Amino acid sequence: MKTLVFASNNAHKMEEIRAILGGMFEVKSLEDIGCHADIPETGFTFQENALQKAQYVKEHYGLDCFADDSGLQVEALDGEPGVYSARYAEKNGYAVEGNRDDVNMDVLLEKLRGKENRNACFTTCIALLYEGQTHYFEGVVKGHIISEKRGDGGFGYDPIFVPEGYEKTFAELGNEVKNGMSHRARAVAKLAEFLKSEK
Repeated sequence: MKTLVFASNNAHKMEEIRAILGGMFEVKSLEDIGCHADIPETGFTFQENALQKAQYVKEHYGLDCFADDSGLQVEALDGEPGVYSARYAEKNGYAVEGNRDDVNMDVLLEKLRGKENRNACFTTCIALLYEGQTHYFEGVVKGHIISEKRGDGGFGYDPIFVPEGYEKTFAELGNEVKNGMSHRARAVAKLAEFLKSEK
């Protein structure tokens, strides 16, 4: 079985990715290959950040690799938090102690206070460096932001995001449902389809 590195140490992401790709590849995390660097993400788009992370692994470890960058984009906030989704509170001048996800959601909800347009989407872009070629795969799921957190599952902005066609948040739907239709699942499905065609 071939080895592919997923340029992440996020346990939630690794679990999702291995569930989808585990039958085809041995998927290793950054920790698995001994990479403890804080890989920079200085791009202005999800695609730029994903490629930056994948290139770092390829250049330093010589392994085929894929990386993702994901984020929430809210219409009424001109696409924010976007590439700053994971560090939105800091971007807005807040000192974060404790659960960063909670603070990020609090900042977002405050910015949306009084706004009628709650439309939003989650986007994932995957950059794959495979056998000397670069490939990109994108997944998007549309929905809206509710005014208070609901649900104990998921991570990030899951407790305040309700996907189109559902009445529950990602955090309420549970991992099995979310993993079947999330932005990351859609991008990874495209990645998996490509990799199957290459084997």
